[in-house]
Parts: sequence; C-alpha cells; structure tokens
Amino acid sequence: MRFCLNIDHVATLRNARAEIQPDPVTAALIAEQAGIDGIVVHLREDRRHINERDVRLLRELITTKLDLEMAAKEEIIKIACDVQPELATIVPEKREELTTEGGISVIDNITLLKSTIKDLHKYNIEVSIFIEPEIEEINAAAEVGADYIEIHTGTFANAIIEAEQFDELEKIRIAAKLAKKLGLGVNAGHGLNYLNMKIFRELEDIDEVSIGHAVIARAVFVGLDRAVREMIELTR
Repeated sequence: MRFCLNIDHVATLRNARAEIQPDPVTAALIAEQAGIDGIVVHLREDRRHINERDVRLLRELITTKLDLEMAAKEEIIKIACDVQPELATIVPEKREELTTEGGISVIDNITLLKSTIKDLHKYNIEVSIFIEPEIEEINAAAEVGADYIEIHTGTFANAIIEAEQFDELEKIRIAAKLAKKLGLGVNAGHGLNYLNMKIFRELEDIDEVSIGHAVIARAVFVGLDRAVREMIELTR
C-alpha cells in the first residue's frame, strides 16, 4: 500500500500568521527524503491553505508523484492542465467546511465530470474521483472515464463503536473489490491515523492512502521525518 502525504496543514499553519514559514514545499522535500510515495495538495478556490505558488514549485521540485485535489471548476481545471500533476483528484468543495466532508456524487454530476476528465486527459493527467464507498457511485465513476477512485474513509475513521467501524470497513472492502473489477485504481483517505491504519492496512485492494492531518500533528512532537517514517512502516 503506497502512502502519499497531504501537506495542506503545513500551509494552514503558515497562513495563520500570513508568514512564509513553515513552507509546505520544504515539508514535501523532507517527506520525500523520508521515503514518501507522493505529495497531495488541495488547491481550493479560496486558497485557504495551498496556493498557486506552492503547486507550481512542487511541480518543479518534487521527484515523486504530485496529486492535485481540486473542485471541477474552470479556473482550477486550467491551472491543473498547465501544471500537469500526475494525478488530479476531483473533490466536492464548500466554502464553509473546515475540511472536505464527504465524497462527490458522481451520479448527480455525470456531464460535468465527463467534461472535466476529458479536459484533464488531454494533458495526460490521470483522474481520480473522491467518493463514498457506494456501489452506484463506483459504477458511475467508471462510466465517466475516471482512472481511479479515492474512497472517503471519514465514516470509518470517526466511528466510535467498534461494530460500526468494522461495518464501514466491510463496505470499503466491497467497494474496492468492485472498483478493481471495473479496471479502476483504488486510493483512500480522510481521517486515517496511526491507530486505525493498523486495521485499515489489512484491506487487499487499496493501492494508496492519502494522509495529512495525523502526520503533521505527530510531526509537531517528533519531527516530520520521523512522523513520515512511522506512517510508512504502518502502511507497508
């Protein structure tokens, strides 16, 4: 299972004081030295954390994969086509949310997503869609031409009762298996941390996990290099 680090929260800390430090690009380079498989950033319309400067510098400097999380909005699509990350992950986006709250409904956005994916494919950018582990949504993701899905793991991660956690894990397992049968790559993310990864890593059909907040929070106490290496050990 590959592990990509989301560095949005480094940018959040920088932007809290309108400073230039800590630099999320530096964080990405440290994570690469520690053995990360890729870097994830979410370029939001309101630029609340990652900005266009960050994205362009990352494209120039990192040697692993760049995964650009993005809404299917004209301005952001143009930036993605210019920057050309290895992967663009289409996510829902609301100004009032603290973080992405759930998967996008592919069924409700068939035309928009087909058009967006077509535009991105012209620049040889693979496309993932961030969705809930629901059969209908996975079928729709294959229909619109996605290369990957990223399964929203927030419900699993936030489950308080063990039975609920394992029920959600089973939904994810079934969803991932179906996606593989349809020829889709399978990524996963949201709320994964050093505790629940011990359970989640047992799933066989997950290619890659995207983790940010837990690793950056851990880095406050032990440093980014060690925090990344500890998560790499858990995922592999």
